[in-house]
Amino acid sequence: MEKDYYVYIMTNKNNTVLYTGITNDLKKRIYEDKEKLVEGFTKRYNIRKLVYYEIFKDVRSAILREKQIKSGSRAKKIELVKNMNSEWNDLYSEL
Repeated sequence: MEKDYYVYIMTNKNNTVLYTGITNDLKKRIYEDKEKLVEGFTKRYNIRKLVYYEIFKDVRSAILREKQIKSGSRAKKIELVKNMNSEWNDLYSEL
């Protein structure tokens, strides 16, 4: 069975903190963050809103993309989000 891999950006209520991550189960991962089930950055900074994601068939490509996004400036991350989701809506319900 072929797996999908997701690189995603989440933010808090006021869109002031950006978190970039990678997972092979986006719906589960976002649920865990929304419900504060996982200790760490997303829980500490109230990261609950999925605002951007990309889908990959190859884990290596996904890891490279995550590193590329993480190494970019905040302005580049904001531009990615605006191009996909100009209103900064929570995309979780679309999953």
